[in-house]
Amino acid sequence: MGKRKSKRKAPPKQKRVDTLSLVFSCPFCSHDRSCEVKIDRKASVGTIECRMCQEQYSTSVHYLSEPIDVYNSWIDACEEQNCE
Repeated sequence: MGKRKSKRKAPPKQKRVDTLSLVFSCPFCSHDRSCEVKIDRKASVGTIECRMCQEQYSTSVHYLSEPIDVYNSWIDACEEQNCE
């Protein structure tokens, strides 16, 4: 006689977590991956600078802020300037 099959299920696969980017495209010079975000949590300041055209932007951040939040606030400030 043969053995009975095991009813044990395989463990679930781990979901891959993608990390958020620290480098973005510049809205002024349109270079891809030229703007780098640096967040200083102690001073509560987020700074973004383009390596090609040397444009800079800084904003206040809090403990939940991520680099994409600094970039989005920069884009919003650019759009606000263009609307005026």
